[in-house]
Formats: sequence, structure tokens, C-alpha cells
Amino acid sequence: MAREKTRYVCQQCGAQAMQWSGQCTDCGAWNSMEAQAGAGGGRGARRTAATARDAARRVQILSDVSEDLVPRMASGMPEFDRVLGGGFVPGGVVLIGGDPGIGKSTLLLQVLAQMQAATPTLYVTGEESPSQVALRARRLGLPRLDLPVLAETGVEDILATAVISRPGLLVIDSIQTLHSSALESAAGSVSQLRESAAQLVHYAKRENCCIVIVGHVTKEGAIAGPRVLEHMVDTVLYFEHDVGSRYRVVRAVKNRFGAVNELGVFSMEAAGLREVANPSAIFLSGHSAPVPGSAVTVTRQGSRPLLVEVQALVDRAQSGNPRRVTQGTDGSRLAMLIAVLNRHGGVSLADQDVFANVVGGMRIQETAADLPLLLAAVSSLRGRPLPARTVIFGEVGLAGEIRPVQQGEERLREASKQGFQRAIVPAANRPRRGVKLGMHIDAVERLEQAVAAARDAE
Repeated sequence: MAREKTRYVCQQCGAQAMQWSGQCTDCGAWNSMEAQAGAGGGRGARRTAATARDAARRVQILSDVSEDLVPRMASGMPEFDRVLGGGFVPGGVVLIGGDPGIGKSTLLLQVLAQMQAATPTLYVTGEESPSQVALRARRLGLPRLDLPVLAETGVEDILATAVISRPGLLVIDSIQTLHSSALESAAGSVSQLRESAAQLVHYAKRENCCIVIVGHVTKEGAIAGPRVLEHMVDTVLYFEHDVGSRYRVVRAVKNRFGAVNELGVFSMEAAGLREVANPSAIFLSGHSAPVPGSAVTVTRQGSRPLLVEVQALVDRAQSGNPRRVTQGTDGSRLAMLIAVLNRHGGVSLADQDVFANVVGGMRIQETAADLPLLLAAVSSLRGRPLPARTVIFGEVGLAGEIRPVQQGEERLREASKQGFQRAIVPAANRPRRGVKLGMHIDAVERLEQAVAAARDAE
């Protein structure tokens, strides 16, 4: 029998080494290498010929694979189903993360209570006792309290219970509390996270069971543990919120069964999370009269167009190094756009501090917000508001050109539905002939034309 060898695993990045060292050579973390016993001799090299023949029989030709659609399981919350791409997929593994207390466990408990009547479920908690889960369920006023709950942290015991009860949806809260008896390291370590996740994924694919895994996040907002954890699962969701706000946004950053960057909007109430029927309304400040430095744009979040208010404040710099501060947008891109505005728009902000904000805590990652951000800055500098009920979108190039954005006509249709009467958009996004939106369209090709159009409409 081969003698077991000891290897050292970095608890920050998962790198392995045969000798201990004070600093990980991969990520540079200090005192992060921990010993872990592993079988020597190379198990892969001793794979039998029978096992190899069995693997060869499982090889399929892609054209022979059935194209039948996999039936999805509705969660009972359309906003959550939208983020998932239409519902839970049997055999899929979903990883959901977010700040402490943001509502991850609350949302999943509500989903399980609604799905219990149609799908066998199992809620596994490693952080609470069954009595604490029952107390929270009663506080939320959930319609069904006959939800199976298991308080367990051993992954082998959890899977053994799942084999007997055979749930269609299994929730693990949370992955950082699980441990495998195959390893000697503590729960929450890189090796335990990787081994526990591997066993859960293997069970999900083998038994066609959908598993939802709750993950803790670091202070930077990323899911704690090795990045390989996100690669192993099928879907990764993040809870987002603005500090002090009761609104919660669930965003898909990875989805093998749906659109990436799709989001669902919820409101945190006393009885739990409630879906927001009209998300565009919460991202508009609702001024009683137009104010300087405010512009409304239409951003695409997955398959949904959303109206968002972009604000800019321009004030004389108190030092020789003007500040460029952003909230919800890219700060380096703002500095670049200010240079384009100076060169091609005829407006200099070289001696001005510029502060930009997206209302409601939304993060805009697409370039459609370039034009509204610059026009909001010009409006703040002049102290004159942009015209009321006007929507603006467009990408600004380094040569001062206004570039088109995707789904321009759909954005205009959403703005018209919300009562907007005027739009400043790229010329290439002008609606086709015969399309009536009930609003005046200013189609611009250059930055100076957009600044003039906004000034003439004041």
C-alpha cells in the first residue's frame, strides 16, 4: 500500500506545494499554507481497463443527443425566475452570495415554502437550529410550515439524507459551514470548500436534483473561498443593495441556462422580500420640477430595459488637483469623457470637481450612459436643468462621435411607456420609418450637436 504524502494547501487561493513555506508563491499570502494528507502513488495512473471501457461507452455524438427542452421548476416569484432564466433547472447548481443580513436565507425560505406543494424540498442549515428557522418562518407569515429542515454540517450525512428523501430542490445554507470527513482541515478552508462543492455538484448531476448553495462574501464583496467554486456551479447570483435602502437587487453574473447580467428587484418588508412590479420607478428620484445636473437614461440589464437617473455635480475645485468621484459608474471612464467634452464639446471642466451618481444604488456597466452623464455635467456647470420628460442615451467616442447602442428602439419604447416625451439619441438609433413612439427624437451624430440640442430645448 502506498504511503500517504503530505501536501500544503494555501487557504487563500488553493495553490498546492509539497513543502511548507511562509508565503504562498501564487497569491503572495503569508502564513496561509496548511498541511493536508493525501494518498500518494497517483490514483489516476491505476485506473483499470474496465473503468476506461465504461467511460468509452458513455461517449455520445452531439447530433444524436436529444434536443428536448429541460422542464424548469418555477420558484413562485417571477422576479427570481427572471434572474434564473425561467426557473430552476433539474440537475443545476446555483450559488448565491451577498452581504450579511441582506436577505439570502429569507428569499430562499420564501421560495421553498411556495414550491413545497409541487416539488419535494429540503432546507439544510449549518448556521441555525431548526427552532430558529421555524421562528423566522412564522415571523415571515409563510403559508406552509411543513417544510423539511435538516441541521447538519457533514456533507456525507447531508447527501445520505438526500438519497433517502430525494428532494427536487436542495438548499445548503451555507457552504462555509460544511466539512467532509475525507479531509482533516477545518470547515471553511479552501480544501473543504472545494471538496464539499465537488460532492454536491456530483450528486446534483447524478440524481437530477437542483441544489442552491448560499455563500459568504468577503469585505470586497466577492464570494469567499477559491474562485474555482464559481467555475464548478452552473449559476452564480449576487445580492446587491444601497446602504440604508430597503430595495434589493439580485443579479446573475454567470448562468449556463439563461442571460448573464439579468436582474430581479425586491423590496425588504416586515413580511420578507416582495417583488417590485415597476423597477424603473425606484431608480428615478421623482423631482417635482427639473433640477440642474440630472439626466434620465435607459440601461439594459439582461433582457430588461430600465430607466435610471444619472446625477452630476460640478463645483469649483478647492485645490490644484480636481477630483473625479463616481458612484455606480466607472471613474476612469468619467475622466476620459471629461477630456472628450473639453476637446470636442467646447466645455472645459479642468478646474472643476465632478461628482457622478446613479440613483437607487444601481451600477451601470454599459457605455449607453456616456452621453447622459456628460449632459448632466454640463447642466450642473451652467446651473440650468435639462428639459423635463427627456430621456438620453448614447456612447461617446474619443473623436467626439456619438455611437449607437444595442436595442435602441426597445429603449425608446420603454421610455415612451413611462411617459417621456423627448429623446436625445445617436443618429443610428433613430426609429425606423413607420414606427410611432409618441415622442420627439433628437438624433445626433457629434457631441457638440448633443450639447446644442440640450441647450436649445431648455
